[in-house]
Parts: sequence; C-alpha cells; structure tokens
Amino acid sequence: MRVLTRATLAAFFVFAVVSTTRAQAREPAPAASQGNDLSLLREQAAAGDAQAQFALGNRYFLGVGVAQDYTQALIWTRPSADKGFSPAQNQLGVMYEHGFAVVRDYKRAANYYRLAAKQGYALAESNLAGLFESGNGVKHDYRQAFDWYLKAADQNLAVAEKQVGYFYQCGYGVKRDYVQAQAWYLRAAGHGNSDAENQLGYMAEQGWGQPQNYAEAFSWYYKAAEHGNDTAQENIGYNFQNGVGVNKDYARAMSWFYKAAGQGNSDAENQLGWMYQYGQGVKPDDAKALAWYRLSADQGNRHGIINLDSFTDELKERGSGALESTSTVTDAAFAKAQRWANIRDLRSRINTLEADANQQDSLADQLEHTGKGNGGGVTKVINALGSVGAVKFRIEAQKYRAEAAHLREELAGIENQNQFSADDSAP
Repeated sequence: MRVLTRATLAAFFVFAVVSTTRAQAREPAPAASQGNDLSLLREQAAAGDAQAQFALGNRYFLGVGVAQDYTQALIWTRPSADKGFSPAQNQLGVMYEHGFAVVRDYKRAANYYRLAAKQGYALAESNLAGLFESGNGVKHDYRQAFDWYLKAADQNLAVAEKQVGYFYQCGYGVKRDYVQAQAWYLRAAGHGNSDAENQLGYMAEQGWGQPQNYAEAFSWYYKAAEHGNDTAQENIGYNFQNGVGVNKDYARAMSWFYKAAGQGNSDAENQLGWMYQYGQGVKPDDAKALAWYRLSADQGNRHGIINLDSFTDELKERGSGALESTSTVTDAAFAKAQRWANIRDLRSRINTLEADANQQDSLADQLEHTGKGNGGGVTKVINALGSVGAVKFRIEAQKYRAEAAHLREELAGIENQNQFSADDSAP
C-alpha cells in the first residue's frame, strides 16, 4: 500500500514533543569570562567556584571559544552540580538523558533534573516534565508533566509555554481546550518559539477553536518557516502539493520540501520520494525516489519505511537497476540532506565512543582503588591484580578516544561542506 502522509495529520504529529536535546543551560558566564578571558575562567573554576565551573563546562558543551568536548564538559559540570548549582544539575541531566560522554541513564537524568527543578530552575522543570511525558526514567504521567511544564511556563520559558498549549490542544493531563491552547501558543510565539507559530498555523487551518482560515494559517506557517522551522516548511510544501488552501503547485511544494529536507526533516524526505516516484512536477525518477525514501526510513519515519519497502518490492518485480544503486543521485539538494544524515550519524558515534571511553576509565579507577588503605600480603596481591586489569581498561579508553578524534575530523570536514554548500533550491 502506498502511503502519502502529512506531518500534521494528527495533533500529536504536528511537532516533536521535545527538541532533539532537552533544554540546556545557557547562563551568562561569570563577569571574568565576559571578555572571553578563558584563562581567568579556568583559574576560577580550578579554585572551586561553582558558577565558573559550570560556565567552563558549558563552553565545552556548546563549543563556544573552545572545541566542543563533552568529556571536558562533564569534568567541569559535575563538581558544580555537586555544589548544588542548578544550571549544572540541569546540564548533567541533559548529558545523562542523551548519553553525552556518559552511558545514557534516564533515572539519573530525572534525579538531576529534579534537584534543579526543586530550586525553581525553569529549564530543569521543563526537562523533568518531558521525562514524565515520555515515561523515560520515571512513571509516565501526563498530569505531572503538565504541572512541571506550567511551573516553567510561568517563568516565561517559551518551550514550556508551547508544551502547555500542546497539552491543552490534545487533552493531555487536562481537559482539551483549544482557546487555552491558542492563548499559550500565542504567548510562546511572542517569546520567539517557532514551533508555537507552526501550531497556530495548523489550528487556523483546521479551524480548531476558531473559524477555518487558510490565509491566517499560511501567515503563521511562513513566520515559522522564516525562523528556520522545518516542520512549518514541510507543512507549506504539503499544502502546495495537495492544494490545501492554495492552488496546487508542485514546483513550490518541492522547493519547500527541499528546505525542510536540508534540515533532516524525514516527512519532507518521504514526500520528495513520493513526488519523484509519481512524477509530480518532475519526470519520474526511480533512483531519486528510492534515495529519498531511504533517507526518510533511516530516521525511523514510519511512512518512509512503508513507502521504501513497497517501492523496493515494485522495483524487484520490474528488475529495475535503480534498486542496485543510487549513485546517480548527485543533485545539490540530496547531497545537502545526505550530509545532514552523515553529521547526525557521526555525532551519535562520537557520543557513544566518548561514553565508552569514560566508562572504561571508571572501571580502571575502581580496580586501581581496590584494597587501598589495607595492609597485608593479600591486599598487595589484590592491588597488583587491580593495577594490571586497570591498564587494560585504560588502553581501551585510549582506543575509543582515538577513534572519536578521527571521527571528529571527519565531522568537521562535512560541517564545513554544509556551511559553504549551494542553496537548497530544486535542481
């Protein structure tokens, strides 16, 4: 069965419930670092100043003024968090939730978020709400998720305001109320949240809590798209592709899908596969259809997977050479989307290697401290064995870090290509 889909087909598919990474702290660094005096910031951090430790760790986390290095971020953020500094506690939660330099651990993430949230730190309140919403590390509980989002939203955190609107839209933990949903989306949009702008467009298009208004819908979609929102770009493309509120225009549809796909939007990639398969505004091209479906499916997009499987079966029946290779797909738009996929894959592999290296070091530390502080011959034997075992773990850690360093060089090269690549207009 062929599947032509839309990201906004149902309310809970309109936008990702949370961003790729949970909200992380972007606190201003201490006064000494405002002038980019990194050496002085290091001195303050080494002296035990919690804010300086976090600021230094956050620089490494974001790659601001230094090469991005999650291991260094962890080294400096942890002591700050141990001192009870809430931005650092939230940052550790982000690192444990997503496996940045550590083995992913949702329960630890929840614990760190909770420590910071109890201090009233809005980012942590929102991140903790996200775990209750997804059920990762805590029991799935929409009501608690809503309550934590509301606490953060009351502090004008835009991403939390958007989520409060989303919960009212869907009736998660509260009675469905489109008027409240619209009010919260407007508030989030006023604070610059493009997901909220996209949602306002969808609500106007559907006529939820208001008369259906395509002009208003497109106005909000365009605002979100101008702010770089790939879901809004995909929505605009879908409407032009299917004549929703506008005349069908395949060329404009494809142009918007390319913009969204250039940011890794799997729905747009699936739609491009569909257009190339059925020749919507372009000459049918099996190789391009297959390539776009595969990019979408590789991200786990359900519709991309279905269309890829179905089209692959069709090509097998036809005996088409397009099934054997997509090397002929060399247009700029596909290359940009492919680079995005490669960047995503490399970052994931680097994160995993860093986490594995730190885990090996942790095991080595445990072995090296086995029996320390005790006397006697048996203890000496245990210590000797522990030291030997620790060496093995240290070697493994070095190997993982060397591989991560090699992948970082590869990543930097691809990111530079993306920065200077041609535009994403239709080929």
